[in-house]
Amino acid sequence: MKTELLSHATLPLGLTMGDAAGIGPELVATLFSQGLPGSAVVYGDAGAISRAVAQLGLDLPVISYGSAAQWRAAHQTGAISSEIPVISCSDPLPADLPLAQVSPQAGLASYHFLLAAITDAMAGEISAIVTAPINKLSLKAGGVDFPGHTEILAHAAGVPRVAMMLLNEQLRVILVTIHVALSEVPALITFENELDTIRLADRACRMGGLASPRIAVAGLNPHAGEGGRFGHEEDAVIRPAIAAARAEGLDVSGPYPGDTIFMRARRGEFDIVVAQYHDQGLIPVKYLGLDNGVNVTVGLPFIRTSVDHGTAYDIAGKGLADPSSLRVACELALQMHEPGV
Repeated sequence: MKTELLSHATLPLGLTMGDAAGIGPELVATLFSQGLPGSAVVYGDAGAISRAVAQLGLDLPVISYGSAAQWRAAHQTGAISSEIPVISCSDPLPADLPLAQVSPQAGLASYHFLLAAITDAMAGEISAIVTAPINKLSLKAGGVDFPGHTEILAHAAGVPRVAMMLLNEQLRVILVTIHVALSEVPALITFENELDTIRLADRACRMGGLASPRIAVAGLNPHAGEGGRFGHEEDAVIRPAIAAARAEGLDVSGPYPGDTIFMRARRGEFDIVVAQYHDQGLIPVKYLGLDNGVNVTVGLPFIRTSVDHGTAYDIAGKGLADPSSLRVACELALQMHEPGV
């Protein structure tokens, strides 16, 4: 990264528009109309955002720029401008692109938006990446062989291991496994994956300003295996990984039964929970509400936050999209930093 060349405060956030057939353009338009917590540029399609602006009845110019550097040259102070600056990074989408349905064009374009933002984040042109939702079926239809944002980010950044963390005002959860079939999860519960995720949990909390994170690890099986009666992963893999992390000085304990550990964390006993698989960790967070939830990818050489919801095809184009999660994701991205930076 080259972010040391420019002050973090003078760099804009890089917002990716996401899937043009979903609520991404509306989220971006509404967020800019309400005012952002910091300066930002959008990696997306200017036409799609302009149509969202018009559909919402907003009076806000959409200005295309060739790069984030070009935008910064026009905004030397890094001030928040009364426009939606869009970085051109894909072929223009058709004006008659159907909303609320899987689209190869929208899927491929959302991929290019993300790749352009990653390139600029790696080059130190933006302070962080904040992503609006993409559609996994549209990605696949567009020929993109990744299951989601997290895997694209890890591959493009060239890092061997990342983790997904979801958080809101009451709970932080980080996942050992992400977008895989439930039948594949046990084979992925390895010592290395457990230990790496515990380390990333500690790093994520420190990036958020916690000096001494308290980490709880959820078990994979009911009752955390109950001494081997309901599974062997806790004794064979998870406990040894916890012991190794404690030997490194991390404040981590468990494994705890998955049906109670999230409640204990919510009450303040722990700062973050390591969950073993996607739904185990995400259901508790999303049950508490989507309005202020944020998705963070931990382990990248740059900051990335995201909304904690999908493309919402059922309300796309109806003017009902709520930008609250996108706003909180922007606020968190501005607050996060690597420990010591």
